[in-house]
Amino acid sequence: MMPAEMLSPDAHRFRLHPVASRFAPMFCLALLTASCALASLALACATPFAAFAVVAAAMLPLRSALLVVTGAWLVNQSIGFGVLRYPVDGSTLAWGFVIGAAALMATAASSALLRALPQGRTPLILAVTLVAAYATYEFVLLAATPFLGGEGAFSAAIVTRLGLLGAVWLAGLVAVCEIARLVAPFGRKGAMSA
Repeated sequence: MMPAEMLSPDAHRFRLHPVASRFAPMFCLALLTASCALASLALACATPFAAFAVVAAAMLPLRSALLVVTGAWLVNQSIGFGVLRYPVDGSTLAWGFVIGAAALMATAASSALLRALPQGRTPLILAVTLVAAYATYEFVLLAATPFLGGEGAFSAAIVTRLGLLGAVWLAGLVAVCEIARLVAPFGRKGAMSA
């Protein structure tokens, strides 16, 4: 294990360390794209992008997190149009891009908040970050409704149900990260020093 002073200056800010730093982007991409495929097939329009944003921001620098979330969004859109047969029309395509923009904004908000919040109490910090990410995500979607319609999807019951679903997904994703950390397929020594 390398001394703490040899860690990169940003290494302390990441809240999730399931694998060595050098493997984190690939691990996160695999985790989120597989999760996105499962969520897209099971939930169609209720993919928990806010939870994905929090996990990516808690594990990766902003640029990498944005790329990973973009990969998950591409999986979502591919399944939607290719498997679930979403209609290929202007409104559906526009909503797809708005969802992608909302996911990226939620990722950026998560990253900024995680940098600003103090270390410690990671479960609480991740929960607070999820609330901010979900609010950002929903705000971006809501902002598109005057142009694309769909105001009915923003009832309190629907927004609350999807928020709770995002919390369940976040808990599951963090659990997978913790299991990976405990199993240490890439070696814990590398996780602390890479």
